Amino acid sequence: MGTETFLIQELHGSTARSYLERMIDNKVEAMEKAREYAIDYWDGDRRYGYGGYKYIEGRWKPFAEKLIQRYKLTNNSSLLDLGCGKGYLLYEIQKILPGIELYGVDVSEYALENIHPQLEMKGDLKSAADPLPFTENQFDLVISVNTLHNLKLQDFEKAIANMMKYGKNQYLVVEGFRNSQEQFNLECWALTANLLLSREDWVWLFRQLNYDGDFEFIYFE
Repeated sequence: MGTETFLIQELHGSTARSYLERMIDNKVEAMEKAREYAIDYWDGDRRYGYGGYKYIEGRWKPFAEKLIQRYKLTNNSSLLDLGCGKGYLLYEIQKILPGIELYGVDVSEYALENIHPQLEMKGDLKSAADPLPFTENQFDLVISVNTLHNLKLQDFEKAIANMMKYGKNQYLVVEGFRNSQEQFNLECWALTANLLLSREDWVWLFRQLNYDGDFEFIYFE
């Protein structure tokens, strides 16, 4: 198994969240709307998702720099993002490494239609678990950030297989919990997640699937 990393913790912790308020705000209806991954999820009311997922100058830059440094990415590298959304992380990477080759897949047609206008990315409307038109070890790095916990278990296995097949290196981030309070907060907050697992269960699952890439957890403290 790969290495647990701590690259995105600071960014994740910078957002304020009202857990109980979301849980009692007709959450089932909000979950169904969020899982359409359309305008309401990205740019609608906060109860359905992001509440307006806009590009903020420099927000993703420190995380992008950490990825570049850890995986020794250069202008000649290639990167695949499984669940790229609007591509803001990839745009920050592109600004630092303007020659890098970027690919992204996402299930949200709305997100792909609204990627950063200056992002030079080849995008495809697919799930991280779908068969993809790439060759073995085509990419220097395959990433998936806050996406794979949204899959059902059988599709999670397929997505992990894709990461290992197409990437020389892999890095993923999923939601998890370490104690009862974090479990409660996650259950309150999550709208799209199908896999709500503890850190220990995630690690067990990675081992079962022979995942040898890097991984990271975000916690709702």
